[in-house]
Amino acid sequence: MRSYSLVAIILLCLAILTVDILTFYWLQSITQLIASSLFIKLIKVAFWVFSIGLITAILVLKIRLDSISTRRKHLLISSLYGLTVSSFIPKIIFVIVITVLYATNYVLSDKESLIAIPLVGLFSGFLPFFVIIYGVFRSLYRFKVHRVRLALKALPRSFDGLRIVQISDIHLGSFNSRYHIFDRAVKLINDLNPDLIFFTGDLVNNYAWELKGWKSTFEQLVAKQGKYAVLGNHDYGDYSEWKSDEDRLDNFNAIKIFINEIGFKLLLNEAEIVNNNNEQIAIVGVENWGSPPFKQYGNLGLAMIGVTQIPFKILLSHDPTHWKEEVAKATNIDLTLSGHTHGMQAGINLKTKKWSPIKYKYEHWAGLYDSGDQYLYVNRGLGWLGFPGRLGMRPEITFIELKTA
Repeated sequence: MRSYSLVAIILLCLAILTVDILTFYWLQSITQLIASSLFIKLIKVAFWVFSIGLITAILVLKIRLDSISTRRKHLLISSLYGLTVSSFIPKIIFVIVITVLYATNYVLSDKESLIAIPLVGLFSGFLPFFVIIYGVFRSLYRFKVHRVRLALKALPRSFDGLRIVQISDIHLGSFNSRYHIFDRAVKLINDLNPDLIFFTGDLVNNYAWELKGWKSTFEQLVAKQGKYAVLGNHDYGDYSEWKSDEDRLDNFNAIKIFINEIGFKLLLNEAEIVNNNNEQIAIVGVENWGSPPFKQYGNLGLAMIGVTQIPFKILLSHDPTHWKEEVAKATNIDLTLSGHTHGMQAGINLKTKKWSPIKYKYEHWAGLYDSGDQYLYVNRGLGWLGFPGRLGMRPEITFIELKTA
């Protein structure tokens, strides 16, 4: 909540209260179907206790935010975020549906309307509620392997069949030291028997202390030809207030040191050459490069020094907007791997179709994209941030097999 002013929080609370008043108004048409007056009173009391309690908690947290430790802050904010979403969205859908039904009902008789419309309205509210609850308590850590097979002309023959695993946006602070959950992802990754493992940024939410206890977990990741990483926008500490520039720099350096300690080569606007039977490919890594307000630490020109003549190049760049602005049609980089969007942690993924509201902000937001012989893959993220759930957008492990065309 630090990024939102008190006025914005008050407006949010007023919106919640308005929707709750409308919901309570229409709730009368449902409670009149209940015979027990005591049960009706219990429903009404529970409704307002929850509503007032949630609004009060949001306001108190905002007012006391600076006095709460950073470790507790994330847990409290994400919990209230989850409660607000799981309450507000179903209620507003309920209000809209039941209002429209009553306003446009020309088919049912008054007696039929008395029963049918409240039940349909109730169902319209409960359905999204249960979907959100499923996303919070079930889908959040149901890791999914997305498999991609690419045939590329520039890929040297000795690298034919190269097995790549990409992970991104882990946000370890959100895991809250639940190492056993991440162990499931580690097993899935190692079972893919990768030649290369790439991590494309956002290891933490903000702080280096989030890394405590995670070293042994990441050391279990095995790749035959190397593990490489780049930084994401959250790894720089730009979203926190620091007592001094030295504190921020110490935090940043601790994150970089950790990445190297767990066996990943951190690429900071630089490239590495991988050799195989006298043939080479280049792994290019840039620091975060995003469209404003995201900062542009990345320097692709600097990163490409020494590898421009390598026939096949893979770029690790956290923010997918970088691909369109500086990579596609402007370089000879064959494959770019990004993350950042999380697929908004909500959307629809079918075999040939995908959709999320995030598409209206990012042109390239999840999955595979191409421009001629150049490809971009955007990972949906392995962790979460903000809303503690995933609705139709499960946490992703990307498995890419490269073939020589």
